[in-house]
Amino acid sequence: MIEIEETNDKTEESNHQQNGSGRSKKQKPILKDKVERLEKEVNELKDQKLRLAAEFDNFRRRSVSEKASWIKNANERLVLEICDIRDNFERALSTGQQQNDQSLLKGVELIFQQLEALLKREGVTKIEAEGEDFDPRYHEAIVHIPSLLPENKVTAVIQNGYIMNERVIRAARVAVSNGEKSQEHPFGNVESIEE
Repeated sequence: MIEIEETNDKTEESNHQQNGSGRSKKQKPILKDKVERLEKEVNELKDQKLRLAAEFDNFRRRSVSEKASWIKNANERLVLEICDIRDNFERALSTGQQQNDQSLLKGVELIFQQLEALLKREGVTKIEAEGEDFDPRYHEAIVHIPSLLPENKVTAVIQNGYIMNERVIRAARVAVSNGEKSQEHPFGNVESIEE
């Protein structure tokens, strides 16, 4: 009987070992699947983190760029008013030259030069339009008129246009040729016409 019990004990041990190894064989694929799933989640989270960091970096750059643009163009309204004054000085110079009043002319020229230097420092440039092809990005056509110039050429500037820091702040108001030939400008000296 002792032999039988020993045999039974050995059989139970071997059965227990087989059951244990059977369980571990079943658990290995389950654990492997869990590890793969967790590795996939970790990789997705790393990818999300990188994307979020990149988005934040882009946002920061865009914010800095927008702020710089705001600062650059903050005085636009003031500059436009100064541009109007500049236009009036230009008209006064033109009139002074015709009347040949030297002292007035000299004073106005000095003020005009100061104003030109100020505008230049602020990044403001006048749009040169007369004789150029009409371009709606820089010109606003007020009238089409007959002239010696070909069609769609700017024949006269009614009000100057300006660019500030590579951006049009006021389009030049112009008269544009309609292609019909004319010896004389129908408005006389269009440059002296005010709004």
